[in-house]
Amino acid sequence: MTVKPFKTFPRRNPIAVALAFSLLAFAGTQASAAESATPVEGGTLTVGLATDTAIIDPSITGSSITAVITRNLVDSLVGQAEDNSFAPWLAERWEIDGDNSVYTFHLRQGVTFSDGTPLDAAAVKYNFDRILDPKTTSSYAKSLLGPVDKIEAVDAGTLVIHYNKPFAPLLQGLSLPYLGIQSPTYLQKATSTTNTVVGSGPYILESFVKGSGSKLTRRADYNWGPGYAKHTGPAHFNGIDFKYLPESSVRLGALASGQVQAIDEVPPANYRSVQGDEKLQVVTRENPGVNSSYFLNTSKGPFQDAKVRQAFQSAVNGAAAVKAAYLGTLKPADNILGPSTLYYDAGVAGTWGFDLAKANKLLDEAGWTKKDAEGIRTKDGQRLTVHYVYDSASVGASNVTLAQAVQYQVRQAGFDFQLDPVDAGGYTARANSNDYDLVSFFYVRAEPDILRTVFHSAYVPPNGSDYVRVTSLDEKLSKAIGASDAERKQLYGEIQSEIVGQAYAVPLFVAAYQLGASKKLHGLSWATNAKPLFYDAWLEP
Repeated sequence: MTVKPFKTFPRRNPIAVALAFSLLAFAGTQASAAESATPVEGGTLTVGLATDTAIIDPSITGSSITAVITRNLVDSLVGQAEDNSFAPWLAERWEIDGDNSVYTFHLRQGVTFSDGTPLDAAAVKYNFDRILDPKTTSSYAKSLLGPVDKIEAVDAGTLVIHYNKPFAPLLQGLSLPYLGIQSPTYLQKATSTTNTVVGSGPYILESFVKGSGSKLTRRADYNWGPGYAKHTGPAHFNGIDFKYLPESSVRLGALASGQVQAIDEVPPANYRSVQGDEKLQVVTRENPGVNSSYFLNTSKGPFQDAKVRQAFQSAVNGAAAVKAAYLGTLKPADNILGPSTLYYDAGVAGTWGFDLAKANKLLDEAGWTKKDAEGIRTKDGQRLTVHYVYDSASVGASNVTLAQAVQYQVRQAGFDFQLDPVDAGGYTARANSNDYDLVSFFYVRAEPDILRTVFHSAYVPPNGSDYVRVTSLDEKLSKAIGASDAERKQLYGEIQSEIVGQAYAVPLFVAAYQLGASKKLHGLSWATNAKPLFYDAWLEP
């Protein structure tokens, strides 16, 4: 996944930070008469985004903002409804063999890409082969496909995916836009796909300008929406205009004045004022997947020692830091997985937490017994310094406030916690060269297999997002993808316990996607990756 360092925060993304309230349904008058009214056709929906879109091709990024935009441009083989059930989409039906190693998809007939190319089994195979090709930088999309043995286009309407060993998470991965199907005609001709997409979705990408935004226009002949949608024909809007508005005051002003009808990342300080405005609403969706966390590099420096990692984890008062940064609008994390993730283990919460006395004891045991004049612990003449590396262009003010709160907290135990802001290129270079002590991000996915993307050694940078750089979880992470439900639950419980118990990570908060919107916006729904869906949406005149 595109993995941006602070994916966990909306300025990033994959991955978008917002406020972690539970899903707030459309309330009052909106939820009554307006929601039951006939949708209004036409008009343009304008959405203000806090995060820029670095790459628009969903197959080569894990960016959350890319997912929000391209969900309108590319369709998926299967859909996943808000209740996590799977629904037909490009595939009308499918069969899975007894051990989840052979998947057969029967495709809908008559579907075309916006360039006129037929969407058939050969087109789907071309997309997946491209993602699996080592020459394609598709680390996140590739992880969603898993350990594919071979892909067969049996005939125009039948696609078969074979695995050498069972792979249970496939359907959930296929439902995400990162595995959305693009026109092979376009892909074969494109010299670069970073700024264009040609799909079969309800909208067509009219333009994309990095640093500005994306303009989408409705496809008039679209007639194959996902089975969970309220309709199957063309989208209701004539177009959607996604504008990059990085300044929160500008986004809020544009929403209040009606220049835009929706914005993401409502600042914590403005949450209640927007929510209390009679013309506006705030709708948030708690993210499943890997919580926003600090990920500690176990391969070098002080964090090679488990006791030092555990001391750092114990010195962080997550609840207090999150409250200071997000003003009580965000839920502190109690585990590496969010509560809405399959096989989330609530029992992990009682095994760790803020304990300054424990932190000091562990550091003493690890040999960091002396302190310098500034109160920083030392050992063999070296200060206990750890460097937190992040992309300065992708981290919002609240995220920096959170880091500063943690900086103060861990100093009480004797850590010198250094904030190292760099640009995007510098972040990538330092990650790839193993020049960091900790990073921060979150990943959004309802499937616990997301842990494999973040903690399996096959995904150590530059191959992915295993910034922790451990191998001890590899066997269980690999085994879990093909196990029975009962065994998967047990394995993922053990994995969560080890991640927190060995302090590979310090969970901070449960991220959520937040949408500030006009109350005239109706028909909004949510994808299981906590992203707003605009296919059924419409605006009240």
